[in-house]
Amino acid sequence: MLHVNETGLTVFKFDHAFATRFRKFSLIAGVLLMIVGIAGAVVPQIMSLVVSVFLGWLLITGGVLTAYLAFLGRGRSMIAFLKPVLLIVTGALFVLFPLAGLAALALLLSVYLLLDAFGGFGLAYDLYPMRGWGWMAFNGLMSFLLAVILFAGWPITSPIMVGLFIGISLFFDGFALIIIGYLADRIAR
Repeated sequence: MLHVNETGLTVFKFDHAFATRFRKFSLIAGVLLMIVGIAGAVVPQIMSLVVSVFLGWLLITGGVLTAYLAFLGRGRSMIAFLKPVLLIVTGALFVLFPLAGLAALALLLSVYLLLDAFGGFGLAYDLYPMRGWGWMAFNGLMSFLLAVILFAGWPITSPIMVGLFIGISLFFDGFALIIIGYLADRIAR
């Protein structure tokens, strides 16, 4: 809920029940993200391959579902099946050639991390002046630095950097959620 404080700033004001639920789920999600992040940082090549193959299967699944919907909608032209075919072919390429797909993933990941950084900065701005806003700003700064480093080494360092940076990003996302979760009761006051 938005609230205007005595200085005229609009801030979030949470009730105690919401803060308690938020704290619980924030801590659980934070710990899980940190565990997955550490695993990705320790074995980045495996994390990179898993992400590449997983993305491929997501694209294939999306293509099959989109083709099914086009069939149900009685697509009258072949153009209705263009998107499903592109999704299935792209997904198959990621599954069959995961190392080649990592170069594309590295480029996309650098864009994602850049957007994640701006999201972190935006959330920090929204949380300011409450306690914990600085941790979200720090999370945004880390994502920004990772985006710059990943783009600078592209495509040569892609097989290691994709898994490493996803692991680092997930670790800091989890860390920020844990800090915010611990501060949730204070935010509700």
